[in-house]
Amino acid sequence: MKPAPFEYFRPGSVDEAIALLVEHGWEAKLLAGGQSLVPAMNFRLAAPGVLIDLNRIPGLDGIRENGGALRIGTMARQHAAERSDTVRALAPLLAEALPFVAHPQIRNRGTVGGSIAHADPAAELPAVMLSLGARMHVVGANGARTLDAADFFTGLFATALEHDEMLVEIEIPAAAPRTGVAFMEVSRRHGDFGLAGLAMTVSLDDGGACADARIALLGVGEGPVLARMTADALRGQSPSAGLFTAAADAARSEVDPPMDIHASSDYRRHLVGVLVSRALPVAFGRAGAAGS
Repeated sequence: MKPAPFEYFRPGSVDEAIALLVEHGWEAKLLAGGQSLVPAMNFRLAAPGVLIDLNRIPGLDGIRENGGALRIGTMARQHAAERSDTVRALAPLLAEALPFVAHPQIRNRGTVGGSIAHADPAAELPAVMLSLGARMHVVGANGARTLDAADFFTGLFATALEHDEMLVEIEIPAAAPRTGVAFMEVSRRHGDFGLAGLAMTVSLDDGGACADARIALLGVGEGPVLARMTADALRGQSPSAGLFTAAADAARSEVDPPMDIHASSDYRRHLVGVLVSRALPVAFGRAGAAGS
């Protein structure tokens, strides 16, 4: 199929892109890598009247360190982030998750910011950003603002972005000392959307107990789901088989996954428990190794 008719603009600056968003309102859509939007348009699942292509705007594809934090421009290609030594050093969870994003051909064009702004509940990068406590730098007609990842994702394919705003940069803060990470997902084939998955960070105190944990789940809600009760059950506890079992039970109890042709709700809930029980020893082990 072919997309419905639309107007096409290629602004040369962020200010020009914002002006176009103001002019055309909710009728306009921003085009980054196009790996989600263009197929949706071809199947007539999306029919924007105006397409604003961001690919000519300079300065939006950077990957850099700033005061210990990782800063990633919204137009940075996923393959560039996947191969970046800076990403591996400052955000190993992101580096671990990126190979699970579709296939290399998709990552060659797909952008980090585009995936985050698209907010697919089965996508890997929104869950990673939630687990890492990332901050989203947004620019709009009323100026700039910064949103925590927990406030940025608001529902099914929905974010807190207004119609005249665009995501320009993602900031991932420096991890606490003695922090370990793990990313896991279950899919029918590598590159398919995950039936369920998780992005996890675990920080240890000086005694080897859990000082903090953030577990973000994908594929089990209308967006990335932060498993708060599971993290609460981990804090102050030392790693053990019993703790991992209890955490898996807690994670299953706090999700209400959707069902579709690929998996039932009960199966997705079961996968959440399995993934939590498998990922926790990995994250705890890496956290312990980071402090040695």
